[in-house]
Amino acid sequence: MSGATKVVAAGQSGLDRGAKGQISTFSSFISAVSPKKEAAENRSSPAHLVFPNIKNVRDQPPICLDVRQKQRVSMDASSSEMKAPVLPEPILPIQPKTMKDFQEDVEKVKSSGDWKAVHDFYLTTFDSFPELNAAFKKDATASFNTVEDSGINAKFVNAVYDTLLNTPQDIQKTVLKGIINSLLREWKGPRTKDDLRAYFILLQNPQFNNTSTYVIYAHLLRQIATLVEADHHFLVHWFKKIFTRLSQKRFKQLVERLLQFISLRLFPAKPEEFPPITKCSWWIPSAAKVLALLNTANNLVHLPLIPYTDFYNSTLDHIDLMEEYHTWQNFGNSHRFSFCQYPFVISIAAKKIIIQRDSEQQMINIARQSLVDKVSRRQRPDMNMLFLNMKVRRTHLVSDSLDELTRKRADLKKKLKVTFVGEAGLDMGGLTKEWFLLLIRQIFHPDYGMFTYHKDSHCHWFSSFKCDNYSEFRLVGILMGLAVYNSITLDIRFPPCCYKKLLSPPIIPSDQNIPVGICSVTVDDLCQIMPELAHGLSELLSHEGNVEEDFYSTFQVFQEEFGIIKSYNLKPGGDKISVTNQNRKEYVQLYTDFLLNKSIYKQFAAFYYGFHSVCASNALMLLRPEEVEILVCGSPDLDMHALQRSTQYDGYAKTDLTIKYFWDVVLGFPLDLQKKLLHFTTGSDRVPVGGMADLNFKISKNETSTNWLPVAHTCFNQLCLPPYKSKKDLKQKLIIGISNSEGFGLE
Repeated sequence: MSGATKVVAAGQSGLDRGAKGQISTFSSFISAVSPKKEAAENRSSPAHLVFPNIKNVRDQPPICLDVRQKQRVSMDASSSEMKAPVLPEPILPIQPKTMKDFQEDVEKVKSSGDWKAVHDFYLTTFDSFPELNAAFKKDATASFNTVEDSGINAKFVNAVYDTLLNTPQDIQKTVLKGIINSLLREWKGPRTKDDLRAYFILLQNPQFNNTSTYVIYAHLLRQIATLVEADHHFLVHWFKKIFTRLSQKRFKQLVERLLQFISLRLFPAKPEEFPPITKCSWWIPSAAKVLALLNTANNLVHLPLIPYTDFYNSTLDHIDLMEEYHTWQNFGNSHRFSFCQYPFVISIAAKKIIIQRDSEQQMINIARQSLVDKVSRRQRPDMNMLFLNMKVRRTHLVSDSLDELTRKRADLKKKLKVTFVGEAGLDMGGLTKEWFLLLIRQIFHPDYGMFTYHKDSHCHWFSSFKCDNYSEFRLVGILMGLAVYNSITLDIRFPPCCYKKLLSPPIIPSDQNIPVGICSVTVDDLCQIMPELAHGLSELLSHEGNVEEDFYSTFQVFQEEFGIIKSYNLKPGGDKISVTNQNRKEYVQLYTDFLLNKSIYKQFAAFYYGFHSVCASNALMLLRPEEVEILVCGSPDLDMHALQRSTQYDGYAKTDLTIKYFWDVVLGFPLDLQKKLLHFTTGSDRVPVGGMADLNFKISKNETSTNWLPVAHTCFNQLCLPPYKSKKDLKQKLIIGISNSEGFGLE
C-alpha cells in the first residue's frame, strides 16, 4: 500500500439486517455456558436475555472498504480529523496477579489438581473490560494513549490464552460468559483506549476457533468493525507493533481464524449450529472489516508479517464471483456487501476469472455492436468483424503490428486472431502465441534500444533516451493488455515497481492533465533494477563521516545519451547545492524519483495508456501490483508433478519406457533446469495463473534418429521427443537441448 493505509469505511452493507432475530440465539448460547445452578433456576422457562442497546451500531460508521477511492489518508501520520478525543480513562481495579503469579498457580495445579486459584483468575480477569486492562496493562496507572505503545503485556496475554485451552470446561465457560457480559455493556459516548485494549485482547482468544462460540465471536467482530476510524487507526498500529515484535505465527492464526469464520458461515458443515443466514447477514461483513484492519497492519510493515497470499480465502473460488463483481459495480458501497470491496481475500485465480469474464462480456458487446452496425447499413455481416484480425509480415513485424493496432484501435477488446502475410493456415491459438513471442523478442532486444537489460537484476527497464515518437512504448502496453485479455503468458521481465506504476491510477483519469504512471518509489524499488547503484545510495545514507567532503556530490544527475553525457538538476539550482549530512535523504529520494519516474515519464505514460486501452476495466482495481505481474508473466512457482499429471501424449503412452525415463529425469532436475525445460517448450519459464494444467503441455513422438536432440514447438507448448533407449542418453540430449536453445526452438 506504500503509505496509503487508511481503512476506508463506506456502506452499512447489511450489518444491521437481522440483528433483532439474534437475541434469542445469543441468549440460548449464554444459557449453555452459565453455571449449572443458574441453569437449574431457569429450567422451567425458556432462556431469555435482554440485550441492552444492541441496536447502537446503527449510528456507527459503515464498514465496507472501497477500493475505488484513490486518495487515502496515511495511517502513519494521524491527521487532526482522525485523532479521537482523548477521554479520561476509568480507574482500573487492582491488578489481580502478575504473569509470574499466574504461572506459579498453573504449576501448582499439576501437583494438587486444584484449579480454584486459576479459575478465580479467569473469572475475575474476563468479567469486564476494566478487569481485562487491570490484568494485562503493563502499568495500570499509565494512559498509553499513543499508537506507538498499546500498553498491553502481550506475553502475559499469550500465556493466559495458551493455558486456557488446557483448563477444565467450567473455566472455559466462565471466560465465555465474562466476554458475553462485557459485550452486553451499554455504551455511552466514544470508546476509551482501555476499551480498545480489551477488544485487542479478546480478539486473540483461541476459543473462537470453535464453531460453538461463533455467535459470541460475531458480536465481538461487529463491535470492532463499527468503531470509529480513529479507533481503527490505533488498532492497526497496535497489531503492527505487537505482532512484529512478538509472533508472526500468532498473527497468521488470527487471520486464519477470521478466514475460517467466513468460510464456515458461507458453507457450514452443520447448518443447524448457526442462526439462519437471513438473521445474521452482518457476520461476514464484520469479519471482512476486521480482516481489512489486519491486512492494513500487514502492509504497514516493511517486511510483511505474512505473505499477502495468506489473506486469500479459497472458499470464495466456489461462489458466484460475477454476482459479487456486479454488486460492487452497481451498488458500490452504499447498502450491499460484496467481497470485491475487500479484494485482498480474493485469490488471484478468482480475480483472473472475474477479469476474463468481464473481458469476454466487453468483447461480446463490441462484436455485437459491430454486427448491428453492419445490419443497420444493410451490409452483409462478415464473421471476421467479430475478431481483432492482425495481418503482419515477418520481415516488418514491429511496424506492421503498430500500424494494425493503431488502425484497429476500436477492435482491441475483440478476440485476437493473427495471420502472417504469405503463409497459409488458420490461427487456432498457435499463430497468436508466435506473434507475441516474436514481437516481444524483437522489441526487448538490446539493439532495439527501447529497453535496457540489467544483468545484476535480470530485468528490463525503460530507456530514458529522448525521442520524437513514443508509439512503440504504447505498442508494448497494448501487447501486455492483449496478453491478459487473451490469456497469453508473456516472457517479460519487468521489476515489481513497473506494475505499481501501471496501477497508478488503476483507471485512466478523465482529466488528461493528471499525470499517470507516477508512484512513490524508494531505494528498495531501485534495488530491484539497479542493485549496485541502490547499494551506493544506501551507503550514502548510512555514512558516518562528513558527506559533503567525502562524496563531493551535488543535486545533479548525469546520464549518457547516444554517446553524449547530459546533466539534469534534481531541483532548481541543483548543480550549486552540495549533498550534506542534513539533506542527503532528500537527495536520495529525488535521485530515485528521477530515475524511476521523471526521466522516463513520456515512455511510461505511452506504455500505461497502451495497456489501459485494452484493459480498461474496474476489475483492475481488485489487483495488487504483484498480481498484475502474475497475470502478465505467470507465476514463478513450478510444480512438475502437476505438469506430469496433466501432460497429453501423441505417439507415446504414459507407460512407455521413454516417457518413464523422461519424468524420472525431469523430476530429478534442479529448479534452474526445470525452468529451462519450461522455457524451451513454452517460451516462458513461468506458469499460468490456472496452474500447469492450463499449459496444455504435450509430448509427441519424433520418429527420427536417437542421435537427434529434442525439438520444441513453443507456439503449441509441445515437445517432440525421439524414442531414446536409455535414461542416460535421454538426460544428456535433453540437457544439451534446453541449455542451448536461445534463439532456436520456435517453430
